[in-house]
Amino acid sequence: MCENVALDGLATTTGLPGAHYLPDKGTAETPLRVGLIGLGSMGRHHARVIRATEGMELVAVADPGGDRFGVAGELPVLPDVHALIDAGLDAAMVAVPTVYHEDVALALAEAGVHTMVEKPIAHDAAAGRRVAAAFAERGLVGAVGYVERCNPALRALRERLDAGELGEVYQVLTRRQGPFPARISDVGVVKDLATHDIDLTSWVAGARYTSVAAQVTHRSGRQTEDMMVATGLLEGGIVVSHQVNWLTPFKERITIVTGEKGAFVADTLTGDLTFHANGTVASTWDQVAVFRGVSEGDVIRYAIPKREPLALEQESFRDAVRGVAQRHVTMAEGVATLDVVEAVLTSASENRTVEL
Repeated sequence: MCENVALDGLATTTGLPGAHYLPDKGTAETPLRVGLIGLGSMGRHHARVIRATEGMELVAVADPGGDRFGVAGELPVLPDVHALIDAGLDAAMVAVPTVYHEDVALALAEAGVHTMVEKPIAHDAAAGRRVAAAFAERGLVGAVGYVERCNPALRALRERLDAGELGEVYQVLTRRQGPFPARISDVGVVKDLATHDIDLTSWVAGARYTSVAAQVTHRSGRQTEDMMVATGLLEGGIVVSHQVNWLTPFKERITIVTGEKGAFVADTLTGDLTFHANGTVASTWDQVAVFRGVSEGDVIRYAIPKREPLALEQESFRDAVRGVAQRHVTMAEGVATLDVVEAVLTSASENRTVEL
């Protein structure tokens, strides 16, 4: 469920100013005509997955910087979003640097093209609201590419939490650490990495943030932050904690949800989900029994189906455009996540807790 909030309506657009092509929802016999703008580190993967996804056809690609990964194939590399629109699109994928998200997405909305924008939705929350409003006003599907929701470990975790297997949720803890990725050009670790953890935490727990307190550091000589530690509260008093940085010499992607019956550990690098149950066997070793708040119980690592998350994300977008399912991350959700991201940065700069 790479989901989750339903739209009021899914409709094609007619009579919009600047519309070049009447988007179609497509059928099993007629694939959606999809355009991709941004052929960098993420764009190359989107191109591969779109081509492999049933019901989608990659018909145009654009990048003013060219095609350094050689993903265009026989398609010409177009110079900008307007040339992409002129190719005649049903849907588009936006994988350009964050600073360009708003301009590109607004052009696609004006042309009546259903669109998925890579996370975050825009460079700031105000821009994100403008983008979300543009798509909502035209009855278009607007999605945000939070691919972690499609990770098999997190999907299985959400399903088990929804089934009540953990009982009441007490805490969500995430660690997203690793070396600096050369692909980053315009944002810091909060908008690039922490935005994933903020989105998945609220989604997994089914609760919104009510407050955050954070600290950041600048150690690599860049203008933007490269390390963040944040704590906060979700609705219902769920405690959250996030450790995110580009300064760790090994890669780690861990989400731990602790509740009244034990703890789930999701490793999104491997797609594994493990459950550590609270023990039901009393300890006779007095020193150990006194030290621990709960006793150790069974440990279970689940066998779960593992598909590529990006493939599930594109399928969810396709199904939303066709109006057959609504599992995508909506632009409204993308804006809500960006509100929390900005609260984190405000908290760090002003050294205070920010209420949401």
